[in-house]
Amino acid sequence: MTPPPTIQGLDDLIEALKTLPGPDAEAAAAWAAREERLTKPPGALGRLEEISLWLCQWQGRHPPSLGAAKAQVFAANHGIAARGVSAYPADVTGQMVANFEAGGAAINQLCQAFGVGFAIDALALERPTEDFTQAPAMTEAECVDALVFGMGTVTDGMDVLCLGEMGIGNTTSAAALALALYGGAGGDAADWTGAGTGVSGKTLATKTGIVNEAVQFHRSRLGGPLGAPVQALRCLGGREMAAIAGAVLAARYRRVPVLLDGYVATAAAAVLDAQHPGALDHCQVGHVSGEPGHRRLLEKLGKTALLDLDMRLGEATGAVLAVAVLRAAVACHTGMATFEEAAVSGGKSPESP
Repeated sequence: MTPPPTIQGLDDLIEALKTLPGPDAEAAAAWAAREERLTKPPGALGRLEEISLWLCQWQGRHPPSLGAAKAQVFAANHGIAARGVSAYPADVTGQMVANFEAGGAAINQLCQAFGVGFAIDALALERPTEDFTQAPAMTEAECVDALVFGMGTVTDGMDVLCLGEMGIGNTTSAAALALALYGGAGGDAADWTGAGTGVSGKTLATKTGIVNEAVQFHRSRLGGPLGAPVQALRCLGGREMAAIAGAVLAARYRRVPVLLDGYVATAAAAVLDAQHPGALDHCQVGHVSGEPGHRRLLEKLGKTALLDLDMRLGEATGAVLAVAVLRAAVACHTGMATFEEAAVSGGKSPESP
């Protein structure tokens, strides 16, 4: 296992993405040797088979396990919230953090129901990011500080990490970030901007206009071929989004598979893939959000979410729900009898009906 690199600037992040560890071939071979002997037709369990293989490859061992699943939520405030892009005031971010800590949020109930550990970290709520239609959302130092904080939340021994967020205004940030990364052929601001906390009509039109305004304002900063994706995170993201990107990076080095939650978490992680294709190979997406931009973003990333329940809450709720799917995959791969053990004739999987 390779420890995560030291990140002191965004250039260090770019370099770290060039040395990401790959999947474990030995674990994959052990998975294949067992999988072909299980009492079922080959491929009969569909994505469950793919998931158990994915877990082996990125945990770096066979058999895979899910005894230590953790949900990590990051919270931060966005200066753009003052422009009226949300149905709720920025104070709600801090109030929801208190609710998480008291165990009263949806994510708390889901973690309890599915045996997933939970942590919430608030990042400088008293200092919202800048209004990114007027200035970069964060300085490089602020962006790196949040990214490094996120890296520090990932420790050895985790079997899977569910990443989520809380931050009034952050779907505006996610839409702007997605537009910046995938503009042109990736659609215009209206394609990436959705209801968020439930806005519609004039408020949604205002939100969409702000997304477009922000990306146009930062075009010159995002034009460089080397630093554009990570600069997009600094200019248009939030501290919680930088922390998610940091956690995704550290998880790759520590061999911890990742379940991303909805639109905001996926947009934050997409920066890494845009900077270095393949950077999210150790990530699955727990669910496809009710935010229309999320489905479009998954298409750009070449990922299919595990669940589609029309949710758009955030908080890692969709990621934690998907842990149940991962547990099913592990249970089938590790618990099923082989043809030899079950004394089923043929020694190979029978043909599918």
